[in-house]
Amino acid sequence: MAIKHEDYIASLPQEEQQAIEQETERLIAEEMTLQALRKARLHSQKRVGEKLKVNQSEVSKIERRTDLYVSTLRHYIKAVGGELEIVARFPDRPPIRISQFKDLDESSDTHTYNEPLSEIA
Repeated sequence: MAIKHEDYIASLPQEEQQAIEQETERLIAEEMTLQALRKARLHSQKRVGEKLKVNQSEVSKIERRTDLYVSTLRHYIKAVGGELEIVARFPDRPPIRISQFKDLDESSDTHTYNEPLSEIA
C-alpha cells in the first residue's frame, strides 16, 4: 500500500523535516513569472521589445501567456540577459539537462518576432 508523502515526512526526525521545509521554501522563492524576472533584471517591456524586435504590447502578451514555444522563451530570457536551460528532475536521480533544444537558437538567430504572436508563442 502506498504511503502519502505527508505521512512519510511526518515519520522523519524533526531536523530532517525542517531541512525539507527549508528546501521547499528556497525552491518556491526561486519561482518567478516572466514579468517579475524582467523587473528584477531592471528591464522595461520597451527595452525587451527592442531586443526581440517587437513592440511593447507584444512583450506584454508574451509575459501573460502560459504556453510558449521554447524558442520564444529562450529569446525572451536572452533579451533580459540570461540563458535558458531545460532540466528534468526525478525523485530517484540527479537532475538531467535536456539537450534536445540546445541548437534551437543557432538556426533562429536572425528570427524576428514580426509575425502574429499566435504563430511564435
